[in-house]
Amino acid sequence: MSLQIKSLGLDGVLEIIPPRFEDDRGFFSETWNAQQLSENGVKLDFVQDNHSRSVATGVLRGLHYQLPPYAQDKLVRVVKGSIFDVAVDIRRGSPSFAQWTALRISATKWNQVLIPKGFAHGFLTLEPDTEVIYKVTNPYSASHNRAIRFDDPDIGIIWPMNAATFQLSDNDRTAPSLEEAEVFDMIEECEP
Repeated sequence: MSLQIKSLGLDGVLEIIPPRFEDDRGFFSETWNAQQLSENGVKLDFVQDNHSRSVATGVLRGLHYQLPPYAQDKLVRVVKGSIFDVAVDIRRGSPSFAQWTALRISATKWNQVLIPKGFAHGFLTLEPDTEVIYKVTNPYSASHNRAIRFDDPDIGIIWPMNAATFQLSDNDRTAPSLEEAEVFDMIEECEP
């Protein structure tokens, strides 16, 4: 099995499936190989790994992003359970501004999603006790951190569960709409 990379229809949003080698002891996988990804056009320097655990099904985290100069590229994977992962283009001037794409990511499928700068990101847990690990290209900055409402009708995300059952943080529950949010004013702000 070799590395698989698939476009998810929005500029730079990719599904990445690293090879996994299994035998009677278990498995081994290189979940990030900078040289191999660089040869496929993905050239990123990650500076921080984040790990979240959600106890229940229906935990929604997002839609989150950071403004320049702390904008983040993210590589998201699931090590236990599964999620419905969403990326929303928030680059004013982009032909796909306010459009979204989604992917089910699971420990079983062993897939990942790459979300570039200029996209808001969120995920919904589909199983209890789900654990998500994601790499980022800039450290967390509270003064640059932003959120957009998960149920903004101008974006129109179709979630796979009833939103009335979602468990949200107070910050996500009161996040502004895309129209009210401070977003990337020009596509160039997202360039490396």
